[in-house]
Amino acid sequence: MEITLLAVGKLRPFYRDAVDEYLRRIQRYAKIVEREIRESSRTGSISEINLDESAQLLEKIPARATVIGLTRLGAGWSSPELAERVDRWLLEARPLVFAIGGSTGLDEMFIARSHFTWSLGPLTLPHELARVVVCEQLYRAFTILRGEPYHKGR
Repeated sequence: MEITLLAVGKLRPFYRDAVDEYLRRIQRYAKIVEREIRESSRTGSISEINLDESAQLLEKIPARATVIGLTRLGAGWSSPELAERVDRWLLEARPLVFAIGGSTGLDEMFIARSHFTWSLGPLTLPHELARVVVCEQLYRAFTILRGEPYHKGR
């Protein structure tokens, strides 16, 4: 299975280092690629920005992919629940895409196109930090599935 992490914008160095570390760790379990699209101009309205960025993200989705859109309106999953979902998605053998919008989020059209929506919780996070959290949680999910000692939760 190939996992694609689609995200808006470039990461600042300290976020880049963290994401790269988790991407390297995930490679032991699955092929994962990261695709970034440019942030839209700040001159438009929020809805125009979201629409432009979401359209760019949609162009990068592989055929037949299962798409998970990150949104605060999505379902909150515990780490073990995410691991169960990853396990099911692995069995489907379809490309898997996690999409993270920019600072204004994802457009409603993209969210409607998503097969699943995932919320990292009610807190407002910088989209760069959200990317780190998604990568860490994917790594954690794989270690849970393999019974490795990384996850200390109950």
